[in-house]
Formats: sequence, C-alpha cells, structure tokens
Amino acid sequence: MLVRKGYKYRLQTKPETNQKFAQFAGSCRFVWNKVLALNEDRYQAGVPRLTYGDAAGALRLWKQSEEYGFLADVHSQVLQQCLKDLDRAYANLFAGRAEPPTFRKKFLSDSFRFPQGFKVEGHRVYLPKIGWVPFWKSRDLEGTIKNVTVSRRGEHWYVSFQVEFEMPDPLHLSDSAIGIDMGIATFAALSDGQRIEPLHSFRKAEAKLAHEQRKLSRKVTFSNNWIKQKRKVNRVHTRIANLRHDFLHQHSTALSKNHAVVVVEDLQVSNMSRSAKGR
Repeated sequence: MLVRKGYKYRLQTKPETNQKFAQFAGSCRFVWNKVLALNEDRYQAGVPRLTYGDAAGALRLWKQSEEYGFLADVHSQVLQQCLKDLDRAYANLFAGRAEPPTFRKKFLSDSFRFPQGFKVEGHRVYLPKIGWVPFWKSRDLEGTIKNVTVSRRGEHWYVSFQVEFEMPDPLHLSDSAIGIDMGIATFAALSDGQRIEPLHSFRKAEAKLAHEQRKLSRKVTFSNNWIKQKRKVNRVHTRIANLRHDFLHQHSTALSKNHAVVVVEDLQVSNMSRSAKGR
C-alpha cells in the first residue's frame, strides 16, 4: 500500500532567517486575502470567480507593478502553491466537504510550502531564496519527500516534510476492541472499566496566564514593552497547547497499540482531539 506521512521538526533560526520566513508567510497571506477579496466582490457582482489560471496571471502582473513589486522577492512556487490551496478550498466548498475559505490573519496562518527545489542533508534543509536552515532532527525521515512546509507556532518556526513510501498492508497484533465515552468530569471512560482523568492543562497555568495578561493590559499597545509582554503571554498559551497535545498523543497511541479497533462515541480515535478541545 502507498503511505503518505508527515514529519515535523522545530527549526533553529536566527533573526535574519525569522525575517525571511515572516516575509514569505506575509506575502502568501497577502495573495490569499487579495484573491479571496476579489472573488467575493465578483460574487456580489454576479461574475464567475477567478480560477487558478486567472489568479496566477494576475499574480504575474502584480509582481511587475510598483505597488506589489515586493512579491517578486518571494519564490514563485510558494505563491503559486498558495493560489492552488485557495482553489482547492473553493473546490471543497462546492463539493460540500468544507466551509467557505476565510481571510488569513497574521500569526494565526503564517505558513508557506515548497513543492520542489528543496534539499535535505542531515540536520539541515535548503529552502530556495532562503538558504540552509538547521533543525532538530528527533527522528529519521523515511520515504521520498514530496513537499516541505514551513509554519509558525507561537514564537517558533517548524518545518514539515510530507513523505511517500510503499509498505505491506499492516496487520495488527491484537484482535480486541475497546469503546471510549468522552466525558467532562472524567476525560474518558473505557469499556473495560478504566478511566482516564483529565489533564487540566489550562487550570494549571491559569494563574500565570492571568498574571501575564494583566501586565499586558498595562502596556501601551504596540510599544516595545507591549510586544515583549505579548510574547510572554504567547509562551504560556503555547505551553498549554503542548501539554494538551502530548496528553492526547500518549493516550491515543497506547490505546491503538493494545487494541485493533478503538471507537470514540461511534467516531474513530483520531477525533479525540476534537472532543478534548478546551479541556
């Protein structure tokens, strides 16, 4: 069977590299939002939306203009991939598989993807128009790398490799099944009588988060001190999210290793993260 798998690592960046990443992500966000706004205006006017070919043609003109010439500093395929993602979002919308695409916001949707031109050597990756960037390689890459995505989470940048490889159809060592009832007071109750207590990652950091947010409210908005304090608040949020993700991965991995079938409220175990959101 053909398997597609993702590997994600944290990048070791310098201030100049962070600036380049922010430039690439910002240009992708600008192109996405501009084409989305044009399509919304065309919809209101009763005109067909811009296809990928139309948007790519407009992108070439924007690069040559004085107003949007900054787009020429970004690798062309990165911006083209952004347009392809938007075109796919419309296709999913019309097929009833997704909600309408929305405008991207800074720090919330900072990412860009290279479909080719990248290289990987040991603990570093080469990104066109950016150069070699080291990363913490916590595990080896297996398979053929199809594309590379750089994204921001909190104050750190991460690189994700999508790989593809062939493997025999897996055969689970166990033939048992287990059911899970997601709760509130108890995170999960298993059909064999076991109970998984909630992590309460937010409650553990609630006091610290409130303290940092109070300090932020006293700063002048967008001042240097405000920016520094905002980073401290983001670090607390990142810590809470990391604890929650680690908790979910540990328990879902343990359950899937011990049981061939795991059902969560008639849904697959991959939906545990949805049910646990906000806990």
